[in-house]
Amino acid sequence: MFTAIAGGILVLATLWDAFETIVLPRRVTRRFRWTRMVFRLTWVPWAFIARRIPQRQRQGMLGIFGPLSLIFLLSSWALGLLFGFALLHFGSGSHLIAPHQATGFGTDLYLSGTTLFTLGPGDVIPATAFTRFLLVLEAGTGLGFFAIIIGYFPVVYQSFSRREVAISLLDARAGSPPSAVELLRRQAATGRSEDLAELFKEWETWAAELMESHLSYPVLTYYRSQHSNQSWLAALAALLDASALMVACGEGRCRRQAELTFAMARHLLVDLAQVLGRPPLHHAEDRLPAGSLTETEAILLHAGIELHFDQAALRELHRLRALYEPYLQALSHYLLFPLPGWLPVRKSDNWQTTAWNQVGRKVMED
Repeated sequence: MFTAIAGGILVLATLWDAFETIVLPRRVTRRFRWTRMVFRLTWVPWAFIARRIPQRQRQGMLGIFGPLSLIFLLSSWALGLLFGFALLHFGSGSHLIAPHQATGFGTDLYLSGTTLFTLGPGDVIPATAFTRFLLVLEAGTGLGFFAIIIGYFPVVYQSFSRREVAISLLDARAGSPPSAVELLRRQAATGRSEDLAELFKEWETWAAELMESHLSYPVLTYYRSQHSNQSWLAALAALLDASALMVACGEGRCRRQAELTFAMARHLLVDLAQVLGRPPLHHAEDRLPAGSLTETEAILLHAGIELHFDQAALRELHRLRALYEPYLQALSHYLLFPLPGWLPVRKSDNWQTTAWNQVGRKVMED
């Protein structure tokens, strides 16, 4: 009896977790959750190994975790249903007819697997009405489960594709990796402050879309971009840096839009940190030391962007950075995404380089 109850609980828990992950379009806030546990149990050893291998192999290893973790999750659901129905059969007495062999839990497990995956070879026959009912229920559950899974993959990859399109567009706008100063400097080349406000508005929408998709499907946070110097976290960091700078030191319509963008981006960052269970990480390395701030002011002034770097503005900038920097550092440390600095570090963007250029440059240096 207790075995059957345990099997029923396992089946219901698996189906409920799959419903929350795939069908329910909202963030689940309870502490224990199967999906969250699977991701953490697989990511922790994966990241531990990745930290101890060379950089080039590390990126390849980290890049396959996102899709692979999705397969881990789906496999855990399938195993939960398989064992759950097997326990139901076993707990109800294993009323099965299996010619030429003795029945036991192994037979129940075999019957559960052939029914869930709709094989139905017919070599094990149910002997009671209740057992037949369980077989029909499991077959229907299996069909519905796999139908939902088939629809789940396109939704996840469409969200991933939309995210990566925006990150790719950022390459020519903010460099690779993206930086706040480079984003503002290049945007100032148009000579119109309205264009910068429009850019902030576009990225406010991007942050809102990212929050909707990544809170509904947290597995997307583990998916990495095509280039090792790009990531959704690096793009979010550059966006927060640029909007915080404009809010603290800017003025006019652009400043108002920067406030809205900052609010949306910070909301996204904190919610993702909460979903992944990452508390803010204080006392990390400062991405904007005093020397960088002086250089930031010089670069922007040369680009024609006049900001106010007085003491009041700097205090406001420090306050704004304290609202998001600890969460950026926490996610960076957990997901192994390097954070960009405020100043550009490369002289060329990804679109300006190719593998052949890099090979040729290495041969000449040798």
